[in-house]
Amino acid sequence: MPVVSLIRSVRAAGSGLPRGFWWLWLSTLVNRTGAFVLTFLSLFLTQELGFSGWYAGVVIALHGLGGIAGSPLGGMLSDRWGRRPTMLAGHLAGAACAAALAVVSSPWAVATVVLLMGVAMQAVRPAISATIADQVPEHDRRRAYALNYWALNLGFAIAATGGGAAIVFGYRALFVVDAVATVLCALIVFLRLPETRPQAPRDAAADPSADPSADAPAAAPRLSTRDVLRDGPFRTLVLLNLLVCTVFSTPWVGLPLTMAGEGLEPDAYGRVIAVNGVVIVVFQLLVNKLTERRSQVALLVVSSLLFAVGTGATALAGTPLLFAATVVVWTVGEMVYVPVTAAATAHLAPVHARGRYQGLMGMSWSVGGFVAPIAAGWIVGGPGPEVLWASCAVIGVAAAAGYALLLRRALSEEAPKDAGAALTRPSQDAPEPQGPSGAKDIPGAKDTPGGKNTPGAQGASEAQSAPVAAGVAGAPVATVAGGRVAPVAADIADASAAPVAAGAAVAGVAAVALDKGGALADRGGEPGSAG
Repeated sequence: MPVVSLIRSVRAAGSGLPRGFWWLWLSTLVNRTGAFVLTFLSLFLTQELGFSGWYAGVVIALHGLGGIAGSPLGGMLSDRWGRRPTMLAGHLAGAACAAALAVVSSPWAVATVVLLMGVAMQAVRPAISATIADQVPEHDRRRAYALNYWALNLGFAIAATGGGAAIVFGYRALFVVDAVATVLCALIVFLRLPETRPQAPRDAAADPSADPSADAPAAAPRLSTRDVLRDGPFRTLVLLNLLVCTVFSTPWVGLPLTMAGEGLEPDAYGRVIAVNGVVIVVFQLLVNKLTERRSQVALLVVSSLLFAVGTGATALAGTPLLFAATVVVWTVGEMVYVPVTAAATAHLAPVHARGRYQGLMGMSWSVGGFVAPIAAGWIVGGPGPEVLWASCAVIGVAAAAGYALLLRRALSEEAPKDAGAALTRPSQDAPEPQGPSGAKDIPGAKDTPGGKNTPGAQGASEAQSAPVAAGVAGAPVATVAGGRVAPVAADIADASAAPVAAGAAVAGVAAVALDKGGALADRGGEPGSAG
């Protein structure tokens, strides 16, 4: 049976990962399965509240602006405050915003709540990415980030099937369900996830009573955002990621406009863009297996070229089948690119600054997701869609060249961790961080021959057969085939709502693009979850 085969694939893909990771994975899946606000926000604003499509677009842009502020804020808090407190605060704030949207109606109140929700959702992602880096050994991190991104997309695909429930219960009821799912996600984090933030090394100057002969790590410098941006290789990675994210975010607005210009109906776009979700849910695990031992730089180059080819070829398409083929190409690039970028960020980040590094990387996703829809709408309405897709191809090729020429040494497995950096990075071989109550508090811990309790990979097998199997069993391909935007297309097809919803659909898919990029966390990259 396909579901049984899928469960077996997940177990094989997650073999050896610590149990704490699987609780984080489950929290992402639960959170995204209830992510109804972002999926149906544009339709709620236009169909239920009666606002214009223009206003819906502005509100979704505010969500992106909130993400631009939330990512570095979440990164800073996760390094200073801790991973768990940052995730809990972000999840609970996101739940409060989702619940507030179920009761507010005025334009200013809606805009304010959506802006704050963008901050909360993006603030969680750096903490999630840093937690994965804390828990998972470097050689397994790319696989872990890919699995977390897969959970995000699986949850989105399930949430997108809630269009029928919206007709019966209304959008406000779905927003309450979103809030409840986010609170449940926070409970999983609170009850099952240990704090993983590395303890600050002891500073002999600050602690005169410390024994200088004790075997303690040297004190690490406290880094600001400005210090992180002085890291040359990481700064280059962020700038190149901004180029790729701009290309990736463009089809979510440029594609429906281009297809409309070809005389195709809005429901054709719904079917075409649903291919993205179906391909990720069905093939992400296979892509992980094929790429897990490949060079990071090679994968970044190849995925950037896939973005270039897929978006560039859109200018040559004229039928739904050909448009769907272009989506498949850049979706493969997405499946490769997102987890590799998160792993590359963790590779470059010092242990004590993982949150800040992931936060700045997430901000680049948010900036690209904010700029691309605006630029795409302007170019399609002005110079034309051919110029838009040709520009995407050029930018994608330029990013691929940048990865190949500028980051080959910094991202190589053999490169020293401080290669090319403007600050000293501690060795990645330093002891793995433990929670405040010791390794025994981490699920999956086992006794080592040395007599100390340390997190063990053996706990992963039990975790895979519980939260993983439960999450996958409810996701047959027939359900996923609706994609993340299919309900939008279905509502557009309703003749009574077509004039208003057609414009809102563009805003809706832009919202999905903005959120995926934090994963998109997610991203993300990021890639993570909240709200």
